[in-house]
Amino acid sequence: MSIALDSSAITSPATTYLVQSQPLTAAAFAPFGEVLETSERTPISINQGMTERYHALARVDAGGEDGHALINIFQALPYSAAPLLREMERHPLGSQAFMPLEGQSFIVVVAPASDTVRAQDLRVFVTDGHQGVNYRRGVWHHSLITLGAPSRFLVVDRGGAGHNCDVVPIGTGDAVRIGLSEEHARLLLDGQHG
Repeated sequence: MSIALDSSAITSPATTYLVQSQPLTAAAFAPFGEVLETSERTPISINQGMTERYHALARVDAGGEDGHALINIFQALPYSAAPLLREMERHPLGSQAFMPLEGQSFIVVVAPASDTVRAQDLRVFVTDGHQGVNYRRGVWHHSLITLGAPSRFLVVDRGGAGHNCDVVPIGTGDAVRIGLSEEHARLLLDGQHG
C-alpha cells in the first residue's frame, strides 16, 4: 500500500527531502515533549475506587505575561494524501497538547527548538490512536495531519498576552515528503486503532 502525495498548489522547492515515519514512543519523542498515553502507567485509585487517575501525564507550560491554560476542541479535516511539508510552527510562550477524542491516529512532525527549521532535523511519528502529544515550548511542529476522516482533538495550550505562534518555511524553501510504512498508512486511513 502506498500513500499518494498531495501536490496541489506546489511551486518548485529548493530541495525535496524524504522523512520516514516511526511509531510514537515516549523515548523517541522525549526531546520534543511528552507522549500522552496510559499504557505502562499505574493508575491511582480515587473516588472510592470508582475512578482510575493517570496522574501527571504532561506538564502544561503557560509562561509569559498573563499566561494561563486554555482547553479547546479542534476539528481537523483530513488530507486526501500525506501532504508535502513546507512550513512549521512553534509556540514560544507555552506548551501545546493534542489528544484525539475518537481514537484516531494522526501524524506528528517535529523539529528541535532553534531559530530555524532544517529539513534534515525533522522527525515524523505516527500515533496508535490512543496517544496524544504535548509539545514543549519552542519546539517546531507541523499543524495537525489526519487522513481518512475528520478528527476531533482536545487541545490544551496557552492563552494570555504576547505573540505565541511563529510560522516559518522549512530551510530555504525546502519541501519534505512523509514516507509512511504500510502499517502506518493502514492505521491512518482506517482512522482508528483496532
